[in-house]
Amino acid sequence: MENKVIITTDSTADLTPELLERYHIQVVPLGIEMDGKVYRDGLDVVPEDLYEYYARTGQLAHSSAASIGEYEDFFRKFTEEGYEIVHVALAEFLSCTQRNARLAAEEVGNVFVVDSHRLSTGIGLLAIRASELAQQGMDAQTIAQTVGELAYNTDVSFVLDTLEYMCAGGRCSSVAKFGANLLKIKPQIVVYDDRMDTGKKYRGKITACRSQCIEEQLSNIDDIELDRIFITHSGMPQEEIDAVVEKVKSIADFKEVLVTRAGCVISCHCGPGTCGILFMRKSKVFD
Repeated sequence: MENKVIITTDSTADLTPELLERYHIQVVPLGIEMDGKVYRDGLDVVPEDLYEYYARTGQLAHSSAASIGEYEDFFRKFTEEGYEIVHVALAEFLSCTQRNARLAAEEVGNVFVVDSHRLSTGIGLLAIRASELAQQGMDAQTIAQTVGELAYNTDVSFVLDTLEYMCAGGRCSSVAKFGANLLKIKPQIVVYDDRMDTGKKYRGKITACRSQCIEEQLSNIDDIELDRIFITHSGMPQEEIDAVVEKVKSIADFKEVLVTRAGCVISCHCGPGTCGILFMRKSKVFD
């Protein structure tokens, strides 16, 4: 009997169209609000639109969750065809997105919502793993339980090139921004299991700061799953992307080094020049 399980996720998973097709993952877009209008992340609006909007108005675009009704309609497209669904969602502590998905799942039935405890391709890593398990014939409930546990092994960190957007969004003070600019500090943002916080504060040129962060994050090779690593950025020159790829490859022999562009939800909070590495560990990231 065919294993009719389908994997879904939010647009914040930041997976490329090629990866979505390769792993048969379906996506529900979150909303992006500008000028009183709501656009669909990745469909009606792209990060460059957000940057132009901020430069023109001095205001940040805002992200919004898909509604319960939108999730119900999205899930029913698949359950009515006989599928069970594993939905890997944006971390609950970051958004009401997951709550809406759970409420919709209760109404629709045969939908298992997983708290990724992560964002961006940290979610994507888990969605891909869920897809691989589905292809192996695992049932939806077991996939959800397995991937839910793997969430704690997912290492997610970014280095910001600018605090401009964080300051505009009220996530840091103008004094902190001024000090960071004056001292050329590039902060690391780390996603924990129940919060997002500042990690290390690197100092110097952004390229050197990214390189140092990669060295430190990948220092314990024995504890890293080498299937794949994501390099996810919010807009960088190609030569800087290439430098990050080469740095990763010089340290660890990953089977796949995947480069993706962060979507609007991540970009509207971090601004351009942000770059992260996201991968799975063999043990929990934070004990």
